[in-house]
Amino acid sequence: MSSLIWYVYEFARKTWINRFTDAKSHKESVEKPSRFRDFPVVIKENCIGCGSCIASCPSPTAIKLVRDETTEEAEGLVYPVINEGGCIRCGFCAEVCPSNPKTLECGENHLIKEDFNIIPSKRRYIVDDYLCIKCNSCIKACPVDAVSVVDGHVKVNQLKCIACGECVKACKVKGAMKGIFIDNLQDQRKLIKLVVDSLEKYIEAQQEDLEKLAPESLLQLKFPISNIWDEALKIIPDTEIAHEIIENAVDRLKIRVITWNSEKCMKCQMCVKECPIGAISFDEKRDTIVRDHDKCCRCSICFQTCPFAVIKLFLAKFVLDSDDEGNEYAFITVTPSQLDHDFIKGEHNAG
Repeated sequence: MSSLIWYVYEFARKTWINRFTDAKSHKESVEKPSRFRDFPVVIKENCIGCGSCIASCPSPTAIKLVRDETTEEAEGLVYPVINEGGCIRCGFCAEVCPSNPKTLECGENHLIKEDFNIIPSKRRYIVDDYLCIKCNSCIKACPVDAVSVVDGHVKVNQLKCIACGECVKACKVKGAMKGIFIDNLQDQRKLIKLVVDSLEKYIEAQQEDLEKLAPESLLQLKFPISNIWDEALKIIPDTEIAHEIIENAVDRLKIRVITWNSEKCMKCQMCVKECPIGAISFDEKRDTIVRDHDKCCRCSICFQTCPFAVIKLFLAKFVLDSDDEGNEYAFITVTPSQLDHDFIKGEHNAG
């Protein structure tokens, strides 16, 4: 009997020791799966406050826009903040971000890496994962085998690339392969902001048509690029570069648009209290609610708070193209937000 007890003791002891020595550390047990991206890193100085990242995010609590406090020395910056507890690391926020250089980086091909290139070029050719359908047309077209599939993603080897542009010509999806200009980054940022601001103001000016949109309907608009072309050339005089920057920005832009029907406003001031950045205030002299358009982050909290359907929220998508006469437009599709209303369900999207 004693030998049996000894055997059980030895077996249990060795099993415990083996499990102890083979145990993984906490770091190993929570290591990021290879198919996942990194948590987004925010470079807030690059943000233009367009809200594309929020509109594209599939996780409701993962990302929001905030604004730093404005001081006498400088205006507070607008930029996204990532909640790692809600983020699923899909990288959509970085993919749709139109700022150049990017405001958000997720560890995939969203950076223009400063690799040494023996052939001087104003452009770096990169693949936009958000638009790429992996048809491999660019791979077949490249004369120096600089384009290949790496870990399931089509990528350009900057050390091999000779910047000939054949990959862009062969690409089946507009904007999936693009040449990014690596000079005048600050001027590029100004030009992109001009595009975003002009498109947003144009859509907001269609308030009467937007108010009539039913929940499942859409409004199609077109904005003439000629409206901003002269101002664009003042920022970047090179017509080729200016046009390509505008095209790259428009083709992947997605923004939120807020309209404000002051005639319906009951002055309850709920939106004033709920606005997280103080963009809404009550003007006692004029006896009205005032929204600071420049300060607003389009977070939609006012839309969700208002019980009288004064505020409406819309999502807008864009593509740059020419009509039959050769005139170039940003073609716009606007749809009402599908967010539920806490007080009067569906009232926001009523005619």
